[in-house]
Amino acid sequence: MMTTTLKRGAGILLPVTALPSPYGIGTLGKEAYEFVDFLKEAGQSFWQVLPVGPTSYGDSPYQSFSAFAGNPYMIDLDALIEEGILDRGTVNDRFWGNDPVRVAYDVMFQNRFTVLRAAFAASHLEEDEDYRNFCAAQAFWLEDYSLYMACKTHFGNQEWPLWDKDIKFRTSEAVAKYSQLLKEDMEFWKFCQYKFYGQWEKLRRYANERGISLIGDVPIYMALDSADVWVNPDLFQLDENLTPIKVAGVPPDAFSDDGQLWGNPLYDWDAMDAEDFEWWSRRIGAASVLYDVVRFDHFIGVTQYYTIPFGSSDGKNGEWKKGPGRKLVDVILKAAGDTKVIAEDLGVSVPEVKQLLADTGLPGMKIIEFAFGGGSDNEHLPHNYASNCVVYGGTHDNETLKGYFLGCSDWERGYACRYMGVSNPNDIDAIVSAVFRTAYSSVASVAIFQVQDVLRLDNSARMNHPSTIGGNWSWRLRKGQLGDREKQMLRDLVNLYGR
Repeated sequence: MMTTTLKRGAGILLPVTALPSPYGIGTLGKEAYEFVDFLKEAGQSFWQVLPVGPTSYGDSPYQSFSAFAGNPYMIDLDALIEEGILDRGTVNDRFWGNDPVRVAYDVMFQNRFTVLRAAFAASHLEEDEDYRNFCAAQAFWLEDYSLYMACKTHFGNQEWPLWDKDIKFRTSEAVAKYSQLLKEDMEFWKFCQYKFYGQWEKLRRYANERGISLIGDVPIYMALDSADVWVNPDLFQLDENLTPIKVAGVPPDAFSDDGQLWGNPLYDWDAMDAEDFEWWSRRIGAASVLYDVVRFDHFIGVTQYYTIPFGSSDGKNGEWKKGPGRKLVDVILKAAGDTKVIAEDLGVSVPEVKQLLADTGLPGMKIIEFAFGGGSDNEHLPHNYASNCVVYGGTHDNETLKGYFLGCSDWERGYACRYMGVSNPNDIDAIVSAVFRTAYSSVASVAIFQVQDVLRLDNSARMNHPSTIGGNWSWRLRKGQLGDREKQMLRDLVNLYGR
């Protein structure tokens, strides 16, 4: 068995987009470095982020235009100003939204690219050897992605299945034609990736030098409207017209009577197997360039996956199919190299998943919010943990801890209080503080909390409500909101429980 165990430590989950900034959305700029400093001073070892790919309709980081590209919204504009390729007036004259605690994604879409195109026009990339080297090193995805984005702009931001037939099917003549026609726009999209990757590398180095490891998130599925599906249709379950046959989701459960219809096209695992999972090898290899630890989303889908007929209105009429299992995991671990992997094994209890984690040594996940709804055998109660796991108060898909305990049943809150030694079931802040102590004192190798829970915020600060569209992924941290009190609280817990 290979060594995949994480060092004992603690960290905070904060999406890059949720960082403060004067330009409407969090970036890889000054506030990111200040957050790293906060983590170090608070005794933390990990910064976990959500997927950093370019987002599409709905703004979900789990529905990205690319498995490899970075989100241009995260490019630090101040760094471009300091480079001399962007005028501060151009930035300050733009409207970035009215609410400092919410990202206005419609405003970002309208204004961010105008500013980035101004920087691109002044960048003189033809003279930049580093840029040429970057493009050569990333050519296996960058050419296709930049052509995809240029075509998307050309066709009025429509999904690729609605483009003209020749380029929809990527005939060689059409690829050559549009590569020439949209050459300059392709260079713009390459420029955005060059700046994103350069800024990310600098931030990661700064974090690592201060003892902070970055945990990234790799969604298991791709959006239909992505460069990856457009370029590799044979690797997905599409018909002769490139329309999905079956799509992803989950069946009805305790949280949803209708199940969840995610709508992502499903992989053709046999076709991927025939190529020795090369696309996955490249994808995980690219993730290891960005992160020190990768959280593999919906790990259950590796052993079995839920298929829903395309055109369904909900997740009721699907069926389970067998996934690639250990074959794919071995490819992932080989491609990851020194990068650690966390398996997001939440959801339906699947014996094959537990066996796969045992066989590979991969750490799974536990959620304190899930711990108090059953009996003493609940696997999310800390006395049932094995050391090789990561415990969360809650994730981006859950309520905040304060919101959860305000809204849960009296029985659940009472059980939580008895379990954690809290005398007053109406003192929500005391209960949340007890959750921190319970997680930090557990044998779990890593304890991760959302920054909203560090701040004791209610559900108005929730990041995502699964199966809903609108208002998600937009919450942001206010400048100065994290202070000495939170820093001292976290540092005390780290020292007390050896994290």
